[in-house]
Amino acid sequence: MDKRYFSDKVVEWYSVNKRLLPWRDTSNPYHIWLSEVILQQTRVIQGLPYYLKFINAYPDVGDLARAPEQEILRLWQGLGYYSRARNLHKCAKTIVDIHNGLFPKKYEDLLALPGVGQYTAAAIASFAFGERVAVVDGNVFRILSRIFGIDSLINSPEGKKTFSLLANELIPQNQPAIHNQSVMEFGALYCTPHNPRCPGCTFQSSCFAYKHDLVNALPAKSRPKKSRKRYFFYLVIEKNKTFLMKKRGAKDIWNGLFDFMLIEKQKPIKVEKVLNDPEFKRLFIGTDTIGISKPYKHILTHQTILCRFIHLKASQSFSIEGNGVSFYSKKQIEQLPKPVLISRFLNDQNQP
Repeated sequence: MDKRYFSDKVVEWYSVNKRLLPWRDTSNPYHIWLSEVILQQTRVIQGLPYYLKFINAYPDVGDLARAPEQEILRLWQGLGYYSRARNLHKCAKTIVDIHNGLFPKKYEDLLALPGVGQYTAAAIASFAFGERVAVVDGNVFRILSRIFGIDSLINSPEGKKTFSLLANELIPQNQPAIHNQSVMEFGALYCTPHNPRCPGCTFQSSCFAYKHDLVNALPAKSRPKKSRKRYFFYLVIEKNKTFLMKKRGAKDIWNGLFDFMLIEKQKPIKVEKVLNDPEFKRLFIGTDTIGISKPYKHILTHQTILCRFIHLKASQSFSIEGNGVSFYSKKQIEQLPKPVLISRFLNDQNQP
């Protein structure tokens, strides 16, 4: 297929079918960067409210840089992948401290910013500054694989290089931003992972996958790593209408978020066995069990958490040692950044 033909056709489709989104039709690098970070591993319908909340709370990169990390994590709550939020904050500080509050204009310079990878750097360079560099995401992998018949694994270094080279060859000199937006939108709305809209597709007559009945086979991808199961028993310790919570450390999931005291087991066991364990009785002397929650299931990338919450009432003499462990009122807990699993439990407790 002629490279110019591909670009002309996808841009033509985009001009008629594009969605009206607040980070489109702008060259503001802060808005573009924020939207791209939020939309990584997040669907537009889910990410849009978060984008609007962040723009409202932090109108420019300086406002974001000056915000407390805990406040940013609280606003991010529900999006998952909290390292993105921490990198967002770190990057904002770097732009303010090192670049005088101005985004670098070149792709290579943008790559040097904390948490900014090839995809995000290309998006900012292309959409904000008109640089001729391809924005390559899952949508682009899928379109190029199907239309041009590329069976390289999209999650392999060799495959990524192959697709990146082709994507950059396809960009016209005169309108790189519109080309990139068009390809990404076509993948998001038309050439979708499942049930793509092949009938009536502008590329139907020239699409390799359609002509060879390989639409469901492309793009090729190696099998994902098997998910492991983790068994959590959260201790909801209440004392004088306050609840014991702790800030999670950096060596596990949910770094920097707050949750309850946790007992983790390597295999499924009954709650009664946890409560009757001698070590549990020694550590939590002065508490009485007043409730046990229903089972909760929370799915993360490569992990499935199976959880029960044990509600304990603490006596006046109860105390526990440990850094980052404190009692918080319900109002204070509302303001803490928490994992979605904890928020789900708390919301269930507030329902009649």
